[in-house]
Amino acid sequence: MLVHFWGVRGSLPSPQLPSQIKSKVSAILEQVIPEDIESPESKERFLAGLPPWLFGTVGGNTPCVSVSLDNPRELIVFDCGSGMRELGAAQSGKNPKPSRYHVFFSHFHWDHLQGLPFFAPAYDPSVKTNFYSPKPNLKGILSGQMKDPYFPVGIDALGSQKRFVQMDAPVTIGNVTIQCKKMNHPGDSYSYMVKENGRRFIYMTDTELAASDFMKTPENTVFFQDADVIVLDCQYTLGEAIDKYNWGHSAFSMAVDFAANWRIKHMIMFHYDPAYPDRKLYNILQSARWYLERMNIKGMELSLATEGLELSL
Repeated sequence: MLVHFWGVRGSLPSPQLPSQIKSKVSAILEQVIPEDIESPESKERFLAGLPPWLFGTVGGNTPCVSVSLDNPRELIVFDCGSGMRELGAAQSGKNPKPSRYHVFFSHFHWDHLQGLPFFAPAYDPSVKTNFYSPKPNLKGILSGQMKDPYFPVGIDALGSQKRFVQMDAPVTIGNVTIQCKKMNHPGDSYSYMVKENGRRFIYMTDTELAASDFMKTPENTVFFQDADVIVLDCQYTLGEAIDKYNWGHSAFSMAVDFAANWRIKHMIMFHYDPAYPDRKLYNILQSARWYLERMNIKGMELSLATEGLELSL
C-alpha cells in the first residue's frame, strides 16, 4: 500500500502568510555566499543543505490522507479536509484513474469535512464514491454542510454513484481489511486500521490519549500491537495539552509513549495546531526524537507529516 498526505493541519486551514514567506526568503539570502551561486550545481547543493522548515513548508491544508492499494482502480481516503481538493486534482493525470473511492470519516468537525464539495471526482457520474462511518445518518450529516445558506449546491450535485455505509463490522475491499475503533474526542472520533498483505497502517487523528489506550486489553492489542505505521494526533506540547485538557488532542510526548507502548515501528506526527509555524513543527520533531533517545526507546522511527509525503508499506 502507498500512503499519501494531502492535508496535515488541524482545526482550520493555515496557509503561509506573506510575512512568513518574506522571513524565509530573507533568512535564505543571509546564508548565501558567492560560491553558492557560481553554477547550477552549486545552487542545488546550497538549496539541498537548507533546513526543511526554511526551504519548503509543512503545508496548510486540513486532514486528508489516501491509501493506494494493489488495484489502482480502488482508492481509500481518510477524512475530507481541505487537502481533499488537491487529491481530486491529482487524479486527473492518473492512468488508469481510480473508479471507486472509499472515504472513511474519523468524525465530522469542519476541518474534516470542508474539502468534500471541492473533490472533483465526486461530480463524475462514472465514479463510485462509498462513504463510511460508524455514526448513523451519514448521508444526513454530509448533506448538512451542503445546503443553503452554507453552500450553493446540495449533496445531490455530487453526481458520482454514492453509497453511505454505517460501519458495524470491518470492511473488506479486495484483500484489504479496514476496522475502526472509537477514541477520546468531543463528539467521538474513530481511528482506522488498514491491513493488506500482512502490513498494518493506522490512521488515528483527533485523539486525546487516555490511560485506557495503553492497557493491554485484547481489543487494544489486536488493533495497535506491532503496527507498521501510525499517523497520530500530535497537536500540542505537553504544557499545552495540560492547559487544554479534554479538548480532544494529544501532546507529542504522550504520542511517543503510546507508540512505544505498542511497539509500533513508525510514528508520523499529524494534525498540527494552525498557529504553529514550520520552524516550530520541526523543532517539535527534534524534541520528540530527543525524547525517544532519552527514554531509550529502540526500533521506532519518527516523522513529521507534510503535504506531499508518500510512504510505501
